[in-house]
This record gives sequence, structure tokens and C-alpha cells, in this order.
Amino acid sequence: MKVVLSTLNAKYIHTSLALRCLKAYAEKDFDIDIAEFTIKDPAMNIVADLFARNPDVVGFSCYIWNIEETITVIDMLRKIKPEIRIVLGGPEVSYDTAFWLERLPQVDYIVVGEGEETFHHLLTELADTRKFHLVFGLAYRKEHQDGRLEIIVNPPRPKLDLATLPSPHRFEEDVPRLASRVVYFETSRGCPFSCQFCLSSIEVGVRYFDMERTKSDLLYLINAGAKLIKFVDRTFNIKRDYALEIFRFLIENHGGCVFQFEITADIMRPEVLDYLAEHAPPGIFRFEIGVQSTNDLTNEAVQRRQNFVKLTRTVMKVKESGKIDQHLDLIAGLPHENYDSFRKTFNDVFELRPEELQLGFLKMLRGTGMRLDAEKHGYIYMDRAPYEILGNDIMPFSDIVRIKRVEDVLEKYWNAHRMDHTLLYLVERAFPSAFDFFQQFGDYWESRGWQKIGHQLEDLFSRLWAFLTEAHAKDEAATWQLDVALGLMKLDYFLNHNYKPRKVWWEFSMEKAEWSGWMQRLAERPGDVSEEFAAMGLGEKELQKHAVIERLPFQLKRYLEEGVVSMEEETLLVVIYSGGGKGDSRSPEFFTQSLVPSSLT
Repeated sequence: MKVVLSTLNAKYIHTSLALRCLKAYAEKDFDIDIAEFTIKDPAMNIVADLFARNPDVVGFSCYIWNIEETITVIDMLRKIKPEIRIVLGGPEVSYDTAFWLERLPQVDYIVVGEGEETFHHLLTELADTRKFHLVFGLAYRKEHQDGRLEIIVNPPRPKLDLATLPSPHRFEEDVPRLASRVVYFETSRGCPFSCQFCLSSIEVGVRYFDMERTKSDLLYLINAGAKLIKFVDRTFNIKRDYALEIFRFLIENHGGCVFQFEITADIMRPEVLDYLAEHAPPGIFRFEIGVQSTNDLTNEAVQRRQNFVKLTRTVMKVKESGKIDQHLDLIAGLPHENYDSFRKTFNDVFELRPEELQLGFLKMLRGTGMRLDAEKHGYIYMDRAPYEILGNDIMPFSDIVRIKRVEDVLEKYWNAHRMDHTLLYLVERAFPSAFDFFQQFGDYWESRGWQKIGHQLEDLFSRLWAFLTEAHAKDEAATWQLDVALGLMKLDYFLNHNYKPRKVWWEFSMEKAEWSGWMQRLAERPGDVSEEFAAMGLGEKELQKHAVIERLPFQLKRYLEEGVVSMEEETLLVVIYSGGGKGDSRSPEFFTQSLVPSSLT
């Protein structure tokens, strides 16, 4: 019996841990292939590939991001290969299972919950006695003698003993792609918390894989060339000693690989933070922290225990170490969170200056307490995946649409780190709060129709500048300087290139004679800039080839070091690009020279 396990990943670089777990458990008894696609792949291409493999059984792993695309594939597959047995599994079909069998008559079986043992048992029955009523954790249709079909949902299967599960990380065919894909890794299953918007709240308790097996698998992946390993544990740091041991092991054996963890920041122990601050090499760890809301009433309503003071302490201590990037998550649309209180939540979290701030919207996932209590808060939401809310009794659809504009520009500007100097100046000096900046800019972006067209790097700068000039003109009491914002934008633009840019998005006002004069002076008197600049030993021709210069009407160095905006002296900004050859990814270096106005004449 030929079996193909398949899924549609969100992106090409993603890999499916679920498929590999199923194959590892069942391959000793069955011929199993893995076929991964993406939700962007044409359905015809996917079906053609699956058809060419000629499977007797095909199983699909289903999630909110791929269920509708998967259904399209299933429809086609059933028509061209009527005899095939189609099996679904995964979190999206593990709840409201009868609904899925009613909606999808082309599906034969659904594996509910943990799938390794259930899927293997199903294959065994398909190959032998076909006594499906014995397969705990399976849903299927039973045909009666009168032709009537009855949906049967068997009792759930007891939780698996994780010590009995084979490793899903030892397939030779995966090795050539490890360096170019994200590897998903689990050291535990389950979550200790009961957040009502999350599927993990349904499973009680946390189970751990054997530590030595975990270390062995990690070492195998690192030595085989993996570059990014994402741990899927819902709360990686819930068990201090376990987490600390893995942190220590990875620090000693990382081999240049990067590791991402989901942590609960307010329970992070100080001794763990101290250890990471002292021993972790910069850049090998990333933390994803779900804040969701800073509204106490909201957290209480969704049964989420969170101490924001302790969370802040953890985030800031990690940030001060300079070792670990942090990705903080927010959810708009939770109970008791209206537009104004979400604004406060956003500003509370942005104040922590995370490397990435992910703004998502509440999704009414099947099986969660939030979905069951939807009417209590007046929720309306999409009937089909991803079940995103369209409003509730205190946050109408119009507010959700506005917040989506915040999400759009937040992603393009802050999370992409294209203008860090500029954005910090704007949110701290020019607008009432970070949320107000992103909201006003998002509204402006939408009003210009830019959400309908693409953009290049230059467009992002020129569009922000258009917004700022208009906003400054309308602000009669403005205390922030538009020239300072422009100067910081120029700095950020230059730093966004690994090679000397061929063009700039602003009108370059320096005359050629003045430009040549500065290049000559920089070559002849580099010590006027700094010892570091002089140590580079750049001649005039090298400067002309690898440097850009720009004049700024304020003291850039003082602003960057002290946060003081002084217009008493101007600045000559010098940015040096290293070689600029193809494939050269070294970051540019910038230098400043303070100038009294007379020196510019």
C-alpha cells in the first residue's frame, strides 16, 4: 500500500514537523512518501504531482492557513482518482470533526489529535480487517445495510508516551535542504496555561521528550547544516532546569545555527536571564513573547495570567544584554478591549522597543473557549478559516479596519528595520504616541491608494516624507523639526544599502564643486573626522568610488549620543561602503563631522 503524506505550507522555506512525525512512526510497516507544497502553488500542479506518485492513501495536514486550498486539491484528486483513500489530520479538523465530514464527502477519514499511533492504526486496518471502530482517535463514515451513511467519531486516544516515538529528524532526503529551510522542533507537548483564544489551552498538562534524545537530534541537525531551528513548545521556559540545560547545550554546540523559542516572559527566572546575558553568543537566540494585551480585565476574561511588570523586567533585561532579538505579539479584538484600550496596549508594548512587534487579530479557532463564548461578547467573525473577527460589541468593524492600517505600516517600517533612527525620533518627539504615528501614517497611506500598488525601497522613504511634510504643515504647535526628520531619513536610507546607492530619493542639493572639495578635504585631512576614519586610509579616488556624503542641518553625533537636537552646528555625513561588489553583504560604516556654517561657504 503506497502512502503519501502531504501539506500546503505557508511559505516555501517552511517544513512540516507533523508529516515527519507520522512517517517516522509508520515507515517501518508502510511505504510512505512526504510531499510538501505551498498555499501559493497552483492546485493543478499539486494534484499532478500527487497523481504521479500513484498513492493508495494520501493524508493532508490541515491548519487555518491551508484548509481552503487543501479542499480545492482534495476535490480535484477525488475526481481523477476515485479509488484513493483521503485522510485529514491536524488542528483545523481535530475539532468540530462531524462538521468536516459533512462538509467534505470526498474525505474518508479524519485523524483527531495526536496522530502518530492513530494514523498507523488506521493504515493497519485499511491493509487488513478494516475494523475502524477499534481505531481510537478516528472519525469516519459507516455505511448501513440500507445505504445510509452514519458519521462515527471514535473515543479519543490516550496521550502518547513520548519516549516511544521515533525521531522525525533523521531522514536523509531532508539533509540537502536543511540549510535553506526552517526546521521545526519540539521538546515538549502541551501547555500549562488556559488562554481561551488558543488551542493549546484545551490540552491539560505538559509532557517532555527525553533530554538525551533531544540533544542528540539537535546535534544531528546542527552538524547536518541546519541554519534556523524554531522550537514549537508552547511555553519553552515553564520548566527552568530543563530550559537552562538546553540553552547551555546550544550555546556550547550552536555551530552558527539560530534558535527561536516561544517563552512566557513574566515567569523567566533571573538566574536564567543572567546566564544568557553572560554566556549566549550574540544572535543565536530569538525569543517570541505573547503579550496579547496589557488590559487586566481583558486578560482575566480570557483566563490569561500575566504580570506585565515582570514581563517588562524580563524584556528589558534581555534587551540590555544585546544578545537576543525579541518578537512580541499583540492580539486586537480581545474581550473588553476597545479601540482606545488597544491603543494603550500597543503603546505599552512599543515602549519596550522590541525588535519586532507583531500585531494580529483575534481568530475564533474551532474548539477554543472564545469561539464557544462568542455571543457573550457580540462577536461576528468569518465563517471560514482563518475565522478572523469582524467586530464585537465594543470594537466595530470600522475600528478593526483602522487598526489594520496600523499593522500594515508597522510591518513595512518598524519590523523591517528600514528607518530605525527616523521612527524613534518621530514616535518620541513628533507624535503623541507610537500608535498615533502609525495610525495617522496608515490612514494617509490608505487615502493615497498605496495599499493597491507595490513599492521599492525609495518609495517607502518618499511616501513617509510626503506624509511628514503634510503632517508638519497641519501641526501649528509643532515642536519637532522637519529638517531633523529628513536628515535621519537620509542616514537610514544610506544604511539600508550594502553597496553605494546609484540614486537618492531626495533632491541632492550639493554642487559638484563643493562635493569634490569635500572629497579632497576628507582624503587630505581624515583626522578631522575621527581616528577610526583616518585609520581606513582612503584616498580621494577610493572615497569617490565607495563613499557618499550629505550635509545635515543639525549635530547628528550629539543627537545620536545624547538625544539632544542642536541646530548650532551642521553635520557632514560620510558613509563608506566596503567594496560594493556582488555578494558583498557587509554593512556600511558612517562617520560625522561637525561643521560651523561658515565652513560650508
